[in-house]
Amino acid sequence: MPEVLSGKTVSQASLAEIKQRAEALAAKGVTPKLAIVRFGARPDDIYYEKGAKRTCGQVGVACETAELPDDVPLADALAAVTRLNDDPSVHGILVLQPMPKHIDATKVRHLISPDKDIDGMSPINAAKVFEGDPTGYSPCTPMAVMEIIKHYGIALKGKKVVVLGRSMVVGKPAAMLLLGEHATVTICHSRTQDLAFEARQADVLVAAIGKAKMVTKDYVKPGAIVIDVGINVDQNGKLCGDVDYESASPMASMITPVPGGVGSVTTAVLAKHVVRAAEKASQ
Repeated sequence: MPEVLSGKTVSQASLAEIKQRAEALAAKGVTPKLAIVRFGARPDDIYYEKGAKRTCGQVGVACETAELPDDVPLADALAAVTRLNDDPSVHGILVLQPMPKHIDATKVRHLISPDKDIDGMSPINAAKVFEGDPTGYSPCTPMAVMEIIKHYGIALKGKKVVVLGRSMVVGKPAAMLLLGEHATVTICHSRTQDLAFEARQADVLVAAIGKAKMVTKDYVKPGAIVIDVGINVDQNGKLCGDVDYESASPMASMITPVPGGVGSVTTAVLAKHVVRAAEKASQ
């Protein structure tokens, strides 16, 4: 059986430090605050939001939600982001994705203040990720992947890493962060020919393709490390990842569960970014 890479263990290791930093800000009269913008009530969005609020509450970070209807006009969505940009009590803005199809996501990403863009959506922060500039904010989920890798002492230098997924939310920034640790990275996606074959070449397989239980044992090289980024709801209404855990885990040497894996660390990274933004704003 593989070693289970517990995200809860990783997040607990960093929460104490985050709480201390938040308390130092509180002593100066500053309460770090996160604002979440959510469209509608998708189950995976609700799940992530609850986890973020729970983590923020543990470390002294305030959290509010701007809930917008699925059919909200673009102008109203942009106005909501502008309001949060202009609110000095808000230090971090998180817009949950994917946004409704009628919303021009590019306009939303470009509007978020880079100083409050704690999930790396702004093109300014995206550019910093690709440049390897640590002054920007990397997206929280790829950063959570890296936190897990570092916590468990997984060596990446010279290793073959395959990332399934090419989104700007996870796949592309994850590839850049992995390259920064000297891994040899291949990005695959839904149109990659013989996707399972390419995945089987990986020493470390990062599944972020957004399809429930797609990654079966046929995608996993014996002894590979499997990191499941997906958060999906299966046909029975239960949370599951992009990896078919039952099928794939016997092939792996290490694997993250869902829930209790990457998502658990993502909310800790989110809280850390909000505290960092509050520290910068209070200087």
